[in-house]
Amino acid sequence: MTTERVSRSALAEVGIGVETRAAFATRVVSSRLERMAGNVFILPAVLVVLFLSIFPLFLSLSLSLSRLKFVKGGFEINFVGLANYHKLLFGSEQDHFVGVIASPSPFGWAFFLGVVAFLVWRLVCYIRAGGYGVVSLIGRVLAVVLLGLLAWLLAHTLSSEGRPGTVVVTLLYVFIGIAVQYALGLLLAVLTTQRLPARRFFRVVFLLPMMITPVGIAYTFRMMTDTDKGPFQPIWQALGLGLYSWVNDPWGARAAVIISDIWQWTPFMFIVLLAAMEGQSVELIEAALVDGANRWQVFWHITLPQILPVSTTLILIRMIEAFKIVDLPNVLTNGGPGTATESMTLHAFIAWRTLDLGGSAAIAYMLLFLVTFLSMSYVNILRRRVVEV
Repeated sequence: MTTERVSRSALAEVGIGVETRAAFATRVVSSRLERMAGNVFILPAVLVVLFLSIFPLFLSLSLSLSRLKFVKGGFEINFVGLANYHKLLFGSEQDHFVGVIASPSPFGWAFFLGVVAFLVWRLVCYIRAGGYGVVSLIGRVLAVVLLGLLAWLLAHTLSSEGRPGTVVVTLLYVFIGIAVQYALGLLLAVLTTQRLPARRFFRVVFLLPMMITPVGIAYTFRMMTDTDKGPFQPIWQALGLGLYSWVNDPWGARAAVIISDIWQWTPFMFIVLLAAMEGQSVELIEAALVDGANRWQVFWHITLPQILPVSTTLILIRMIEAFKIVDLPNVLTNGGPGTATESMTLHAFIAWRTLDLGGSAAIAYMLLFLVTFLSMSYVNILRRRVVEV
């Protein structure tokens, strides 16, 4: 009797063990199927995104190494290697793309030598800090060399006898525009965080330029800068600028484009900086005020360090976007006078419109290289250091 009960108990335990292993195997298979199902559902979307982003990239690269030629019954695309890039940097398009290089002024030499000294100092500090690899060191040296070349180009093309090309004009749009936009956005954010009357109303008003299309902004400033028939004609007359034509003066036309770009993008800086300032720690500010710090000391030592990580990311996003400026110079000045206000994107658009597909693709890739290089240099030299501090 006892033996029979033991055998039944052993069989029951064996059955429970088999059932447990079967249930465990079922759960494992079910979990794997769920993971596979997720991948299967996501895979088509990933393939579509990769196709739409990578295929045009390789197609434009192949076009930048080719030249379109019309033949009887259609056209043909011939491989020409780096001829399109050589044309932009050293050939017939050099004055248009790079600019007219002349001897710089004393201020230009001071600017160039100052930039080189700063870059060399940063490189020496990086080497002394140690903890870097060979690839990282080569990247730093290459960044210093390329930034030095850009400073040399700015000094030589912005002289009185030189003429900036589309590369330098684009850099002016980017760096002057971003600097003024950030300063104005920060000032407006500081003002609207104070206990001032109607500050909520002005928060809404400051965002209005973001709701207007770039083409609408360009036409608006085109009317505003008309000193003969524009809405500010009496003011221009009173200032003695009634006969002055902004579009016929290279620097006046560039200033008009930069001012309109500042008006359009300052609200973007303002709203992000306002959110960052309102999200900062209130306890630190209250403790500093209790200890006797004034408003300027609170801003400089507490507020600014807290919003620096947001600011560096904000500037990076705006810098990438600013390099693609095309609507404002196209509508406001049509790239003129001559090519004085042409950005690299507008240069590529005009080349594409004249069916120079290879040249247009080459300009687009040069813009891609420039944006990638400056963005990576910015992240490595400034943003990472700020975040670590």
